[in-house]
Amino acid sequence: MANVGIVIVSHSPKIAEGAADMVRQMVGNSVKLACAGGDPNGGLGTDVAAIVAAIDSAWSEAGVAILVDLGGAETNSEMAVELLPEDRRDRVVVCNAPIVEGAVIAAAEASGGSSLEIVRRTAEELSPQ
Repeated sequence: MANVGIVIVSHSPKIAEGAADMVRQMVGNSVKLACAGGDPNGGLGTDVAAIVAAIDSAWSEAGVAILVDLGGAETNSEMAVELLPEDRRDRVVVCNAPIVEGAVIAAAEASGGSSLEIVRRTAEELSPQ
């Protein structure tokens, strides 16, 4: 079975790309990975269409875990999930986890073939209680 894909969504393109670089250094290419950072004009923000494209790029039959930085990124990621075909929506989760550490640990877990639920739980264990 395919590994869970990982999407990183940040208001800053540099943070999204940097977090993705760290994930690639930790797990290589064993996990599909995509990021979406910044608004459509290149400024700070998030873009629902770019998030949908990132989900499509990281798509795996095992599902996709999304890591976000701030509230707007979470809201736009949830909107992006709603725009997915119905048969995919249940296989995409937005994790409540620190973006960099969460992405790295989620990808490491995914690279071992863990399920989407285990990938999410592992990332969310890093959240402050």
